[in-house]
Amino acid sequence: MSPDGSTTATGLPRPRSATVFDGPDRAHARAYMKGIGFDDDALSRPTIGIANTWTEAMPCNFHLRGLAEHIKEGVRAAGGTPMEFNTVAVSDGVTMGTQGMKASLISREVIADSIELMARGYQFDAIVALCACDKTIPGCAMALARLDVPSVLLYGGSIAPGHWHGRDVTILDIFEAIGAHNAGEMTDEELNELEGVASPGAGACGGQFTANTMACAFEALGISAGGSAMVPAEGDDKPTVAEKVGELVIGVLAEDIRPTKVITRESLENAIACVCASGGSTNAVLHLIALAHELGIELGIDDFERISRATPLYASLKPGGRFVATDLYAAGGVPLILKRLDDAGLLHRDQLTVTGQTIGEVAEGATEAPGQEVVLPLDAPLKPEGGLAILRGNLAPEGAVVKVAGTERRSQTGPARVFESEEECFRAVKDQRIDPGDIVVIRGEGPVGGPGMREMLQVTAAIVGEGLGESVAMVTDGRFSGATRGLMIGHVAPEAAKGGPIAAIQEGDRITVDIDARSLSVDLPDDVITRRIAAYEPPAPPPELRRGVMAKYAATVSSAAHGAVTS
Repeated sequence: MSPDGSTTATGLPRPRSATVFDGPDRAHARAYMKGIGFDDDALSRPTIGIANTWTEAMPCNFHLRGLAEHIKEGVRAAGGTPMEFNTVAVSDGVTMGTQGMKASLISREVIADSIELMARGYQFDAIVALCACDKTIPGCAMALARLDVPSVLLYGGSIAPGHWHGRDVTILDIFEAIGAHNAGEMTDEELNELEGVASPGAGACGGQFTANTMACAFEALGISAGGSAMVPAEGDDKPTVAEKVGELVIGVLAEDIRPTKVITRESLENAIACVCASGGSTNAVLHLIALAHELGIELGIDDFERISRATPLYASLKPGGRFVATDLYAAGGVPLILKRLDDAGLLHRDQLTVTGQTIGEVAEGATEAPGQEVVLPLDAPLKPEGGLAILRGNLAPEGAVVKVAGTERRSQTGPARVFESEEECFRAVKDQRIDPGDIVVIRGEGPVGGPGMREMLQVTAAIVGEGLGESVAMVTDGRFSGATRGLMIGHVAPEAAKGGPIAAIQEGDRITVDIDARSLSVDLPDDVITRRIAAYEPPAPPPELRRGVMAKYAATVSSAAHGAVTS
């Protein structure tokens, strides 16, 4: 060890942990750690925080405790001392359609806060963040950005598809089957049979839903190692990837590759382009804006619109396409999508990644499986524009988001069917009180109004399952799962609870959705909208939501148009 305690005998830097463990004055800290198995040698090495989001409460993150052991092996082999810690993880899928879903987006902030607190408290020299389910991924990335210490993010990987009646299935098939069962088109036995095979192990949901969307985006951003994201959760290669990430983080520390060197305006645009080219989730809009906010980088919903207009949809991934994440891995993974973007001149190719390569070099190194059909050729994309669109109009002055990769419809005008909560709307769908041509409006589900901005997959999937997916549209100040398909417009801002025009809608009002015009409007004069907003009284939240974390979140959260951040 050097006299000032800042490096190990092998020359590895210890810019933070030396303060915790070096010198006579820190004997008490060493005593604590020696009692649980750390010796002098371990405490003289760089300490690497392993921020784990493991939980037994869902399949997405179920395997992460085991994966963390492989990361730690890599850290030790490269000369560091790993120290694992955990944070919260809320499953969107398990909580979907219940009050528990209100906790999902809120958990993103808690994850970021808790990792930040642990890292500042223990002064780790570097961090590996291990994530899987939807909010754990951006929550980890936000924490790394705040801390700005050498870091690597590792995605736990996607679940394998289930198999039912000769075809691949994902959890989306279950949600849509619930609607089909309600409509009498599926028996109890068939639903039970599908239920038993749709989620066949550990790993995040298999389509280009939010988890895989964000994993792809962060590999394109450069905060994850090139080629790591799409390795399946239970694939034979995953432990090796984890061990290499443990080794990589020591190199990242030695080279002082910090998040501020990787996360730039240009690398965020690369991430957006990857989302658009892959038909990714609308939740990427919230999460990438929130990440940019952590570093003071100007990024807004209009940037998504601009990039999506210029970026062809290259990947045929569910829910809008044919394939799942494990198919993308077999085809060539995220680097293959990056190669398409690079060949199209749509990649800021000189942006640094955590491996020390540029993202252009990652794209150049892509390997394309012969005959693969997941990522379409450069001159024959699935669609000429990307998978997202931003709509504005007198119903959404601050904007709204629609996943155009999940629908072929470009417009619809119809009567509003107004509901004050997801549950109220789901009852109407179950009772078959929604008709072809209706435009369903669910309000009071925004960041403040929810609170927590729930996803509406249970409702949208039930609508599709009942055979109304191509004739009914939805408008909400809540969110949609990445698994949602159809003409479903979310993130309407301002939300009802903050006096947005969605509060003015009444049953039967004529709403027009026009994707080509990027418009979302209601056929009402401005003075009527103003008068109705003033008269609107949102339902009072139940007592348990008026205190604690939910109330704290509602009091501090920003508009969805600004990433629903709490600062």
